[in-house]
Amino acid sequence: MTTDSLPHLDLDHAAGLLEPLTQLAVQAGAAILAVNRNAMTVEGKTDGSPVTLADLAADRVICEGLTRLFPGIPTLSEERLHLAKPPYAGALFLIDPLDGTKEFIAGRQEFTVNIALIVDGAPLLGIVGAPALGLIWRGIVGRGAERLEIKPDLSIGKLTSIKARQMPAAGQPWIAAVSRSHGDIRSEAFISSRPGAVRQEFGSALKFCRIAEGQADIYPRLSPTCEWDVAAGHAVVVAAGGHVADSHGHPLHFGGRREDFIVPEFIAWGERSAAN
Repeated sequence: MTTDSLPHLDLDHAAGLLEPLTQLAVQAGAAILAVNRNAMTVEGKTDGSPVTLADLAADRVICEGLTRLFPGIPTLSEERLHLAKPPYAGALFLIDPLDGTKEFIAGRQEFTVNIALIVDGAPLLGIVGAPALGLIWRGIVGRGAERLEIKPDLSIGKLTSIKARQMPAAGQPWIAAVSRSHGDIRSEAFISSRPGAVRQEFGSALKFCRIAEGQADIYPRLSPTCEWDVAAGHAVVVAAGGHVADSHGHPLHFGGRREDFIVPEFIAWGERSAAN
């Protein structure tokens, strides 16, 4: 399939991409789980972040699959930044083959495979797979979001529609999804401004998923992160009826308009009106 067969990448065309992209996420997750965490080598990137054989195995599955299935759409993966040619206009696949590498190395289950379709700088479709949990969250903006169970044989099991919840009523506590590994002063102050807020720690893009399925109200990250960490979860939250913006309410932009693909800050909200 090429961009000639996807002339405007509208909602109908995006829906046609959902199943093959989901299968790539499942296959990438299987490649990660096949790696022996106790025997693998951990190397450091130039920015100090770790990379493992599992990151590279998942990257290979996804990028080779995207090249085969959708050769007309460029792909940007965290593990292939040396091939990037920003800024990107039109359609772009934005990939984090293993989000939460630190969690993976530590032996935890909270790591994800993130695949996003960006159109004109905004996430349109997102898939967040948690292979160790046997779950995938996915959504198309304007078409809704859902959670899938992945069976041991890698087939799709139970499918459940999900929706972000309304903001807490007066006197009810806010549930804040927070990073297990990347706290920052500004995000903590933002949460503390909501009296009685309850913090729930998660690794990787699972924080977006908790917002999308109505189990948390806010996920602030008021410090820099990278586009591939955010894009897929952004799409799932918005598809589920939530909202993602910077601290001033401005939309985020993807595709390398900023140097090094940095997202300076963002807040994911369970209800759009809560961000006003």
